[in-house]
Amino acid sequence: MSCGVRQSGAHSTHSGLAASTGIRRLLMATYEYLCGRCGPFDVKLAIGTAPQAYGCPVCARAARRVYSSPGLTLTSQPVAALHVLEEQAREAPAVVSALPPRKRVRPHPALSRLPRP
Repeated sequence: MSCGVRQSGAHSTHSGLAASTGIRRLLMATYEYLCGRCGPFDVKLAIGTAPQAYGCPVCARAARRVYSSPGLTLTSQPVAALHVLEEQAREAPAVVSALPPRKRVRPHPALSRLPRP
């Protein structure tokens, strides 16, 4: 019998130190477990702290850990550059003292051929 429950817990004892900010934050990962009665479920735990068995959130029986491929995503170079700029702006926003100069916009050449009223 499988109820298809996908749940997340928030148990953690491991924390990392953010290099740029000095703020402590938890480094979490999602681990998959399979209950023999209720089916698969996910648990968020600190990296490296996942036990081989974990209590099912539905029936509380011991569920075994399931190993699967990690959820990695390749990010394109332009998107990665935007993420870096966003992080830099969050930590140290740029301060301006004046408006940037206006760019002169040239009208499209086809507009000169249109009849004038």
